[in-house]
Amino acid sequence: MQIKFFCPKWGSDNITWDDFCAKVKAAGYNGVETPIPFDDTERNEIVSALKKHGLLLIAQYYQSFEKDFNEHKKSFKRHLEYLAGLQPLFIDSQTGKDYFTATQNSELFEIAAEVTKQSGVVIAHETHRNKALFAAHITNELLEANPDVVITADFSHWCNVSESLLEQQQEAVDMAISRTIHIHARVGHAESAQVSDPRAKEWSSEVEAHLKWWDQIIQHRLKSGAPFATITPEFGPAPYMPALPYTKMPVANQWDINVYMMGMLKKRYAHII
Repeated sequence: MQIKFFCPKWGSDNITWDDFCAKVKAAGYNGVETPIPFDDTERNEIVSALKKHGLLLIAQYYQSFEKDFNEHKKSFKRHLEYLAGLQPLFIDSQTGKDYFTATQNSELFEIAAEVTKQSGVVIAHETHRNKALFAAHITNELLEANPDVVITADFSHWCNVSESLLEQQQEAVDMAISRTIHIHARVGHAESAQVSDPRAKEWSSEVEAHLKWWDQIIQHRLKSGAPFATITPEFGPAPYMPALPYTKMPVANQWDINVYMMGMLKKRYAHII
């Protein structure tokens, strides 16, 4: 089984797409994970840069802003159909809202399933604060009710929501692992979805907890016969990244941390790759 690593565009706004993709390729990534705007000029620039540098695409949907559910559904479908039309490797979707009912969020899963049926592009629903899969116990219920749903595992959010390393929610974690097709490799803790720097010894317990989950996901993908697994090291810029007061200086370098995470995980899974 191959393990493919993707670089988030998030945090690299002040760089052209061509320069960004060259930097991503040189760092050793296999592709990019990014939203794609409706603007034709920028979309074409993105597609061209990815092709030029031989990079794969994971398209990302995050624009779940509408409070009115009917408007939300229309926007959700429009975004997914647009992204699917680009034929990415798959779509990572921050689906729904934590204040929508289970029935409403399940309706969004059904819309996504229909887009997949029509396009052939798989949609992985992300475990993310403020979205449908914002907490372990809620996700467990939704996955039981929607057996065909697959997910992007970003358990850093669940640590923050539950103020724990999920020690008392093993059944929910096991369910999520069994349905995961993509990993967002960010390390969270009880009070935030992102530790300041995973290389620092004070975060060793949090890092080990996340590594254990990721190991289980990789093993599950391997045993299921999946041809590849995908990982996006997704440490973000400020305000995800803690910053010093007054100066707003980030306490660590986002790019360096994500490259470090990729290198560490490549070494960890060298026996599989």
